[in-house]
Amino acid sequence: MSGLRERQKALRRKAISAAAVALFQRQGFRETTVEQIARDAGVSAPTVFNYFGSKHEIILEMIKEADRRALVDVHTRIRDFDDPIDALCHLEHILVSYALHVLPPALWRELLPLVLVGGNGGLPEAYRQMNRGLQAEIANVLRELQAAGKLRADLDVELAGFLLNDYSHLQLLRLTASDELDMQAHSATVRATTRLMFEGMRA
Repeated sequence: MSGLRERQKALRRKAISAAAVALFQRQGFRETTVEQIARDAGVSAPTVFNYFGSKHEIILEMIKEADRRALVDVHTRIRDFDDPIDALCHLEHILVSYALHVLPPALWRELLPLVLVGGNGGLPEAYRQMNRGLQAEIANVLRELQAAGKLRADLDVELAGFLLNDYSHLQLLRLTASDELDMQAHSATVRATTRLMFEGMRA
């Protein structure tokens, strides 16, 4: 019986998330209310609050799960790359792929300026708290590459993780500037910039 109850809860949670994303995409994140999400999900507003607490938490949970899945993928494959630039480009590609899987480009276009420059409504600070965890995980990936002798031993992996994560946000914003995603151009830019960061500008 408890197994059935858990499955029902999971289905209800999924229905709330799906209704929220559809509304966010159709009318914008800021314009969407919890009452509208509840209506479209076929539940009451208190039920939405029981599951998520706020519409911000719906977004954050989806992004957090996408990041978690991406990092599992990266840790599984990271030692397969002989070239550290290939490894770092794979890291960025996987993070962006999972991000676009959970949220459509139009929604990222609305959310990323809030994340990058701040704003009201609660999303920026909550997102930044979650993002600090992602930076730490990226630093752990860099430590793996460092331990394998593919990055220099004195590299500040915390700073490098911060820079890579910050750069990935900026590239995601550029990528989602249009619904027609130019993944080929995006990948080429990421590779060129990653090579520059990796090799430096020193003569």
